[in-house]
Amino acid sequence: MNAKPKLLTVMDVIAGVMFVTAVALVFFYAPLERVMGLVQKVFYFHVASAWIGMLAFAVAAFYGVLYLVKKDARYDRVELAAVEIGIVFAFITIVTGSIWARPIWNAWWTWDPRLTTATVMELVYFAYLMLRSGIEEPERRARFGAVYAIIGFLSVPLTFFSIRLFRTIHPVVIGSNDPGAEGAFDMTPKMTQTFMFSLLTFTVGFVTLLWHRVRLGALSDKVEQLKLKLQS
Repeated sequence: MNAKPKLLTVMDVIAGVMFVTAVALVFFYAPLERVMGLVQKVFYFHVASAWIGMLAFAVAAFYGVLYLVKKDARYDRVELAAVEIGIVFAFITIVTGSIWARPIWNAWWTWDPRLTTATVMELVYFAYLMLRSGIEEPERRARFGAVYAIIGFLSVPLTFFSIRLFRTIHPVVIGSNDPGAEGAFDMTPKMTQTFMFSLLTFTVGFVTLLWHRVRLGALSDKVEQLKLKLQS
């Protein structure tokens, strides 16, 4: 495997520094929300994780299309890496959302449209991994995975727009907000700055993680090819 690129090392450092800075901004710069108190701090990580989860699934769908057109295994590696990262961040979104919801909604979980569609989205991509694990032939696995990644992406806009399409108690963070939504709040300038920096931090972290996972995928593919040669 090729040596680790210097740019990737630089990105590791940048991502680490940005994450530490984001945590400091959340707890020491952004003001305490008057009604929700300290638990509102979860918001910055909750929304940023949701953004990365959806971004990762969008990247997977995009590279799924590229694979079907080009039949290049590199695109399949990026697609798989993006799905794996997306699953992790979507799970973080659900967990942090439950932590935020407990003192605000007085429940860890409710079958709200946003929570339900987010869970369905997570399960859709778990099924993607199960599909791939059940197919041994690499090209067939990549082809089926690409088609699934494209179709599965339909769950992402459904999740994003669920709080705008259905009656929900989940607040709309971006755009007009429902004043009756439990957990809704108006952000001060410092809150907005912290929120935007958190989004940027998680985005840089996603690019870094994706690069690492793609490099690992390339090594895994080489090992698999060697196994197939030994079996033939």
